[in-house]
Amino acid sequence: MPVHDVHVAVIYYSSTGTVAELARLIADAAEHAGADVRLRRAAELAPQTAIDANPAWAANAAATADIMEATHEDVLWADAVIFGTPTRFGNVTSQLKQYLDALGGLWQQGRLADKVYSGFTASATKHGGQESTLLALYQTVHHFGGILVTPGYTDPAKFSDGNPYGTSHVGGPDTPLDDDARTAARIQAERVVKFTKAIKHGLSQAS
Repeated sequence: MPVHDVHVAVIYYSSTGTVAELARLIADAAEHAGADVRLRRAAELAPQTAIDANPAWAANAAATADIMEATHEDVLWADAVIFGTPTRFGNVTSQLKQYLDALGGLWQQGRLADKVYSGFTASATKHGGQESTLLALYQTVHHFGGILVTPGYTDPAKFSDGNPYGTSHVGGPDTPLDDDARTAARIQAERVVKFTKAIKHGLSQAS
């Protein structure tokens, strides 16, 4: 198969920039693993006054303004979608959830099925809902009829970061991504590309 035979969309929401940085790392790693990649952000729903009141939020909004907002077409284009969201009370942010909820028409048509999906997250505190956020996100994947590819403990480095559900990081704008998070992002992206290639090739042989 050609080198760039799969399409990967990295679709995320980030307020103060941590998830945005993870998204860039995952997108870069997926590209290096041999995928065509689209990096997209979910539309902001918060009022401008709330954003302006938080310097880190305002700075991230300005820094990522050039990244295109995610549309339905990005999911249709993709063979694999990697979703990113901070935790909000142990759950997916409203911004990413709004994007997912608006895919209902495509779901009814069966156009979200048989794609690979995965997820990543961040929280401000340890045990701040990272695992429950990813599990909540993956419930949507099951309804899509998607093929869930998580990192698990498939690499020795995963015993260091300790999250088999997806890449995660503890910290905010003043806590840069550590080596564990960077390694986890690479492992997850490579695993998604590996299995997306295998599944796409297998389906083409079966049809």
